[in-house]
Amino acid sequence: MLIASEKSIERSEHPVDVVEQLAASNDWSFDRDDEDEISIIVAGAWTEYHIAFTWLPDLETLHVSCAFDVKAPELRRTEVTRLIGAINEQMWIGHFDFWPDQSVVMHRHGLLLSGGAHPSAPQCAALLDNALRACERHYQAFQFVLWAGKSAKEALEAVNFDTLGEA
Repeated sequence: MLIASEKSIERSEHPVDVVEQLAASNDWSFDRDDEDEISIIVAGAWTEYHIAFTWLPDLETLHVSCAFDVKAPELRRTEVTRLIGAINEQMWIGHFDFWPDQSVVMHRHGLLLSGGAHPSAPQCAALLDNALRACERHYQAFQFVLWAGKSAKEALEAVNFDTLGEA
């Protein structure tokens, strides 16, 4: 087993600074109340996404979470949990969580930067893009489960149905 060094690694640039530059260059609304966290709001096709990048120095990880409100009635929460499990089985990068107290679905992932590695703007953009794509792709499945009464399996089959062209 490897043991992490107790010594804090000096970084020439804070990892969240890279994300802040990315948000500013895209004219996204953001808030940075803390050195280790930035919150960004990005409009998607279906809803507004609340994105948080958090630097976790003890883990040397830049964590991203992309959340959206689902307003899940108590009777549908079990099926939402089933849907998340089915989605997560298909995911290669990141995963979804459901936080019932806040009625929020969240996509989460972390970029490990051990040994003093620095994140690049393209890495942070890819981290953000992956989270947004996952949320956009599956947002409708959550709506099918919550408001159309579909099962997790039916909802996932519906959103995984790829169409060609436009009507």
